[in-house]
Amino acid sequence: MARDLDRLYRAACARRLTYPEAGATLGGPFPAEYAQLRRRIRLGDGPEVFARAGAYVRAWGAQRGAGFDVHPGSEPVPGATVLIVARLPGLRRPRLVIPCRVVATVSEPRRTGFAYGSLPGHPACGEEAFVVTRDDEDGVWFEVIAFSRPGAWYARLGGPVTRGVQRAAVARYLRAVAAVAAPAGIG
Repeated sequence: MARDLDRLYRAACARRLTYPEAGATLGGPFPAEYAQLRRRIRLGDGPEVFARAGAYVRAWGAQRGAGFDVHPGSEPVPGATVLIVARLPGLRRPRLVIPCRVVATVSEPRRTGFAYGSLPGHPACGEEAFVVTRDDEDGVWFEVIAFSRPGAWYARLGGPVTRGVQRAAVARYLRAVAAVAAPAGIG
């Protein structure tokens, strides 16, 4: 299985993004012809919560905490290619391999995270960003920002079910980061 992932990874590295609006989730504007999604959750307050959540997100924690594998799992830097691997419940072999490329990162005193975009083979065409922010009142937030449209035939066929699957994954991202960001002894 590792050899299969290595082969798929090498192929994904040679491919181009499936959309032209790279980086729009972190800098806007959103392209109008895509469905848009923006969900956020308050994580707590203060620099410790911000640091803990930011480090977790930058280490692919939202994805791993939501039950996905990340191959190879190196640091999310612009241009890095990754495979997000979704395993089907109860089965070892069948899985969905989702090729992505990191298109932008942000590392500011009050904002940190990254965005990745779809490569050929991804079920959707578009981009997702994972950002931790600290507001003026010292509140810390985790936000997932996305724009997408169906890319693969099965995603187009799935219609509203496909959107439901994306919303469920985003909810799992939010819960995973919230669980790690909570101060010790809470949660």
